[in-house]
Amino acid sequence: MTAIPTRGWALAERPEGLPTSSNFTLQTAEAPAPAAGQIQVRNSWMSVDPYMRGRMVDRKSYIPPFQIGELLQGGAVGTVTASGHPDFAEGDLVLSMAGWREAFTAPPEAVMATKLPRASGLPGSAFLGVAGMPGLTAYAGLLRIAELKEGDTVFVSGAAGAVGSIVVQIAKIKGCTVIGSAGGAEKVAFVRELGADACVDYRAAGDYDGLLAALQAVAPKGIDVYFDNVGGDHLQAAIELAKPFGRVALCGMISQYNNTEPAPGPHNLIQLIGKQLKLQGFIVSSHADMQPQFIQDIAGWVASGRMTFRETVLEGVEAAPEAFLGLFQGANTGKMLVKLD
Repeated sequence: MTAIPTRGWALAERPEGLPTSSNFTLQTAEAPAPAAGQIQVRNSWMSVDPYMRGRMVDRKSYIPPFQIGELLQGGAVGTVTASGHPDFAEGDLVLSMAGWREAFTAPPEAVMATKLPRASGLPGSAFLGVAGMPGLTAYAGLLRIAELKEGDTVFVSGAAGAVGSIVVQIAKIKGCTVIGSAGGAEKVAFVRELGADACVDYRAAGDYDGLLAALQAVAPKGIDVYFDNVGGDHLQAAIELAKPFGRVALCGMISQYNNTEPAPGPHNLIQLIGKQLKLQGFIVSSHADMQPQFIQDIAGWVASGRMTFRETVLEGVEAAPEAFLGLFQGANTGKMLVKLD
C-alpha cells in the first residue's frame, strides 16, 4: 500500500454576498496508506450543492460551518484503493462526504462512507443526484412533508435543477398535474420534456406581478402543493394561488442565499390562516429512514424509463469552485457535478 498524491479545496475566506473564486484555495497533500480501521479512496465524482453556501457562514445551524483553511466537505463517489477496514475491500465503490478532493484516507465513519450496490443498474454519479441526496430530498419532501395525493396540482420552483427535476417526475408518476418554474427557454423546454404539464419562464416574467400572472394562466384553479426551492417571489405567488388546505414543502430559498441584507418576507402571510395552509421546512437528513424504499423506487423508475436525469459535468478538481458558483448563476440543468478521474 502506498500514498496517493491529492489536491483539494479549502475555504480561504468567508464570502460576503455572491462567492467568488478568491474565496477558495487549492491545497496539495497526500492520502497516506491506510492504518487499521481506515480506507484509502480515489474519488471519481464530487457534488456541489446550494446548501454548501450556508456552511460558509460562521453561524450555528443544523450542520457545522466550514472552517477557514480546512478542506471543504460534500458528497463524493470513489473507489477504495487500499483498505485497513474489515468491511471494505479494494475495488469497493463508496459514497462519502469527503468531496472537494481527489483522494482521502480516513476511518469510514469519519467521512460517512458507505458501500454502493454495483448491481443497482445506476452509474456511480447517480448516487450524488437522482439516487442520492437531491433525489431523497425530492422524494421525502413530496411524499412525507407535502403529503402528495393523486390528482394534486403541484407547483415546483427550480424545476430544471437537481431536486426540482426529480420532483416533477415523481409528481407525474403519482398521477398529479405539474407546473414548473425555470429560467430561460432551454430550461423550460427541459422541464416540459420531463413531463410537466406547464412551465413558467420566470426570467421572461420579469417581476412578481409577471410571475403571478404567468402562474395564474397555467393554474387557473389554483395549486394544492408547492415545492419551494427558490423562496422570494415564488413563495409569495404560491401562497396567493394556494387552494384551501394547500401544503408547502420548504426545501430551499436559493434566491436569498447570497443576500447581504434581510429580504422582505411575503406580504400575504395572512392568507395562511383563512386558507388553512401548511408550510413546513425540512432537512433531508431527518428522513433517512425513507432511504431503502427510495432507492428501490428510483432504481425501478429509471430502469422502466419512467424517470430520467440530466447531469451538468465539469472536468477536474480545478473546476470545483466554478461548478459551485455556477449554481447561483443558473449554469446547471439537472445535477451539477465535477468529474475527478
